[in-house]
Amino acid sequence: MKLFPTGHATHPQWRMAAALALAQLRAQMALPGYASAPTLGLLYITDHYASEAQALLDYLSGELPEVTDWSGTVGVGVSANNAEYFDEPALSVMLLDVPADQYRVFSGVAPLPAHAPRPGAGFVAHTALVHADGHTPELAELLTEMAARTESGYLFGGLCASRTASVQFAVGGDGNMAGQGGASGVFDGGLSGVAFDAGVALVSRVTQGCQPVGALHTITAAQDNVVLALDGEPALDVLLDTLQVSLDNGDPQPALRKVRATLAGLVSAGEQPQGQRRTGHFGTDTRVRHIVGLDGSRRGVALADQVEPGMHLAFCQRNVAAARADLMRICAEIREELSPEELEPAPLVSSDTQGGLAAAPGASSGHAGAPPQTGRPICGAIYVSCSGRGGPHFGGPSAELQIVRHALGDVPLAGFFAGGEIAHHHLYGYTGVLTVFVAGG
Repeated sequence: MKLFPTGHATHPQWRMAAALALAQLRAQMALPGYASAPTLGLLYITDHYASEAQALLDYLSGELPEVTDWSGTVGVGVSANNAEYFDEPALSVMLLDVPADQYRVFSGVAPLPAHAPRPGAGFVAHTALVHADGHTPELAELLTEMAARTESGYLFGGLCASRTASVQFAVGGDGNMAGQGGASGVFDGGLSGVAFDAGVALVSRVTQGCQPVGALHTITAAQDNVVLALDGEPALDVLLDTLQVSLDNGDPQPALRKVRATLAGLVSAGEQPQGQRRTGHFGTDTRVRHIVGLDGSRRGVALADQVEPGMHLAFCQRNVAAARADLMRICAEIREELSPEELEPAPLVSSDTQGGLAAAPGASSGHAGAPPQTGRPICGAIYVSCSGRGGPHFGGPSAELQIVRHALGDVPLAGFFAGGEIAHHHLYGYTGVLTVFVAGG
């Protein structure tokens, strides 16, 4: 694979932004190090363009006839290498140099097979980039089912984030996917994306944006989404003790403000928490959820997810320093996976303890601030970050993307700021999911 051409721009008029991005794409496609005739495009737009999504897709498809397959979605922001466009009209495009027989675009009208076919029986999905509507019923179950349709069980991507239409792009095979019929390629609701076979080498990592503010507890009583007891103690009492506040002093507002700034990190029953006990930071097994209510009569804490006895929980808060440090950590891990030139290229994938896909067994030491020295060059990257992490959360405009560029170098990158992030078969919050495509897979 050669470098993936990218283009990005902001403009009040979508057509002008698209024309600026096209100029960048065409200029790169003329360079010897870049792919000259890619067939798969990723298109991410901010919600300012959501009402014009069909016209925008038609325009790009007409200007890039060699690109027969498209996928993408809408976010409150989009990202490119070293830049983010947050809460402004913008788009980010990347053209992937992946052989046409090694990927497949899917959507609700052209889904992946319910079970991964046997090797030799045609296209076999190994991993999948997934875009989803957060309002889709039983979304968590659908993601688990989608993961089961791949060999590795690994998904990466995120949820649409839009104040208008939650659109997704899914076009395959010269404008039509098998079973798509006359569908236009712009969808609202459900899941869509791109599945890749084992020949497409990826390295993917999850970075957390929250830090625990108290001990790790075991849920000992729960009903639906309400945690009733932690380590045998009333959950509400544990929360208030952790925050060192009280609701019984005549003025509950200071306590409620602290509660509103607090979230809950959950680890499924049966999983051993990876990071919190060791380092005071969350591992990638932790899914952060909002506290949506307090149950005074039962002394419970209601969360924005279903809970059950045996799960682990730690109360947490967003933390800029922890988010920056963890983002640098995963970039260093990715670079280290690719650095040792003596390692033979290995196809994806072995599962690692940090929640990603290892492109090769083993790694060498590295430093997040140093220029990457990769034995296997990165052809392109997709970064899906939580909309709650974008903008000033990292200390300034585009600071989050600058960290990625500083660690990985000047690699092609596209992505969006999502309403939730997808990795493995889980739905996360306040995280970033960074996935790089590697040559020599």
